[in-house]
Amino acid sequence: MPGRHDAETRELLAALTGQRAFLSFTAQGLSDEQARLTPTVSELHIGGIIKHVTSTERGWVAFMSGGDMAEAAGDWWAGHHMSEDETLAELLADFARSAEETEAAVLALPSLEVENPLPEAPWFEPGATWTARTVLLHLIGEISHHAGHADIIRETIDGQKTMG
Repeated sequence: MPGRHDAETRELLAALTGQRAFLSFTAQGLSDEQARLTPTVSELHIGGIIKHVTSTERGWVAFMSGGDMAEAAGDWWAGHHMSEDETLAELLADFARSAEETEAAVLALPSLEVENPLPEAPWFEPGATWTARTVLLHLIGEISHHAGHADIIRETIDGQKTMG
C-alpha cells in the first residue's frame, strides 16, 4: 500500500487506537437502554458520545483527504444522540469501521504535511490551514476528551471505571 508507514504515522495511529479503546471500554456490557441513559446534569450519553465521535472522525478524515467535512459528518444534532432504533452494537461496529477508514486514509497520504484550508467558522482563524498531522492530533484530543465524558457517565450508571 502506498503512503505513510513511518514511525511518526504509526505512533499517531497507535495513540488514536488507544483512545478509541478507552472509549469503547466504557460501553462494554451496557444494554441499549443503559447506553441512552443521561445520569448526570448533561444530556450526554454513552451511545451518543460514540455516535458523535464516529461522525466527527469521518468529518475530519474527509477534510484531511480534501473532501467536505460537513457532508461526511452528517447532521449535528442526530450525530449526538442514540435514537430508539439504533443499538449500541451497531454504533460500536460503525465506530470500528470508521477507525479502519481513518487508518486507510492516513496510510494513503503521501505525507503528514498534506494541508487543507479550514472551513469558515467562528472558532477557526480566517484563512487558516491544518496539516494531516494536526488533524490526527486533534482527533486524539477529541476522542480522549469524550472518553473522559463517557467514563464519568459509566461510573455514574454502575460504578465501572475505565482505569483504576
